[in-house]
Amino acid sequence: MIFMAAKARDFNFERFFQALGDKTRLRLLNLMGDQEICVCYFVEILDQPQPKISRHLAYLRNVGIVSARREGKWMHYRIVMPPNEGAVKVLEQILEWFKEEKTMQADRAKLTKACCAPEKFSALQGAPQPMLIHPSTAFAAR
Repeated sequence: MIFMAAKARDFNFERFFQALGDKTRLRLLNLMGDQEICVCYFVEILDQPQPKISRHLAYLRNVGIVSARREGKWMHYRIVMPPNEGAVKVLEQILEWFKEEKTMQADRAKLTKACCAPEKFSALQGAPQPMLIHPSTAFAAR
């Protein structure tokens, strides 16, 4: 409990809002939603070069709202809630808003299509499917 309180006290609000102030990072968060996703899907769906996607994911990781897990050659990313109650509320509201925003809906539709037919996307050959995060572990701390 003391550890979390210290971590929450050190939370950098400016960097948190800067992370949310970039369209690519917002689109990445939208695609993650309640899933853990391999970076190759981000590259394919957003049609952006892998180094650019990785830079944005690193920014989100450094802010503390995304975590990563390596599985062989694949990197998987998921949302984690920040250690600040107010920031959690902001992030939850943004994720909810994405469900109504047309660009975000289009990205999610592309992800669904890519997951259902990865053979149609050469970059996704052999890629692991996005994994739904169980509600009890969704948005778990890093």
